[in-house]
Amino acid sequence: MSFQISGLSGSEFNPLFDLTGAQLAARGMTRVCADTDFGYPDRVSLADAAVGDHLILLSYEHQPASSPFRASGPIFVGPSACADPVSHLDDVPASLARRPISLRAYDEAGIMIDAELVDGAVLAGVIGRQFANKKVRYLHAHFALRGCFAARIDRV
Repeated sequence: MSFQISGLSGSEFNPLFDLTGAQLAARGMTRVCADTDFGYPDRVSLADAAVGDHLILLSYEHQPASSPFRASGPIFVGPSACADPVSHLDDVPASLARRPISLRAYDEAGIMIDAELVDGAVLAGVIGRQFANKKVRYLHAHFALRGCFAARIDRV
């Protein structure tokens, strides 16, 4: 079963990089500088930021469904030259493959109907198994250790 893992649209976040620290703080956001090559996964590029990269840490509504599972949480975003979301067709980006993932399956109404804790290295197979259930409309991957939203996964 084919799937697509999608990052968030850079055009949604790029204007934030023109704001001052005080303007970001007024919105509940902050600017950070990556101090390791592992620990700052950018939700736009679906890649880990490199040491010295600047990102914005903000709360993002990743599950806007009108259901009890509506949710938001912290994410890092970096500046993007690409307005369109990055996507990986039948491929798991390294930022997900190298971490434990909480994979959450949602139905058409935005109700979570299944969830699994997965080693990112075997994520592709678990995605296929989840999509074998015809009730599953989309998946959300979360970084299991901190619980942050990582990416949306759709059938293709």
